[in-house]
Amino acid sequence: MLYCLNLQKNLKITLMMKIDKKEDSYKTISEVAKILNLVSSKTGKPTTYTLRFWEKEFKQIKPIVLSGKRRYYDLKSIRLLKKIKFLLKDKGMTIKGVKKLLNSDNSKLDEFNNTSINTKNVLKSRLKKISQLLKDLKE
Repeated sequence: MLYCLNLQKNLKITLMMKIDKKEDSYKTISEVAKILNLVSSKTGKPTTYTLRFWEKEFKQIKPIVLSGKRRYYDLKSIRLLKKIKFLLKDKGMTIKGVKKLLNSDNSKLDEFNNTSINTKNVLKSRLKKISQLLKDLKE
């Protein structure tokens, strides 16, 4: 009888998780790792340990921890994690440098955001040109 109750409870939890979440809802640590593309190249599973490490290093990251020690992140935290990932992985900054940047005024951080947006726009325009060249070559 106990097994049936656990099975029903697990089924209910599974069904609840299958329901699409709203964009502004809280995300689990695995979902955030997937959003940030922090995935192991060997297993393909999210590398949640990276997020837990960043939580220890950056005091600005404050996930909500509910019963069972499950971490949930709001949109503000996810945006901050995206900035941290961008600065560490894409810009090649050190953890110490990112800490200084996050602790300083936000104008420097906005400068990095604008740089990344400009970089994306430049890349998009280059891809469009390459695509057009390929179409012209096919003709």
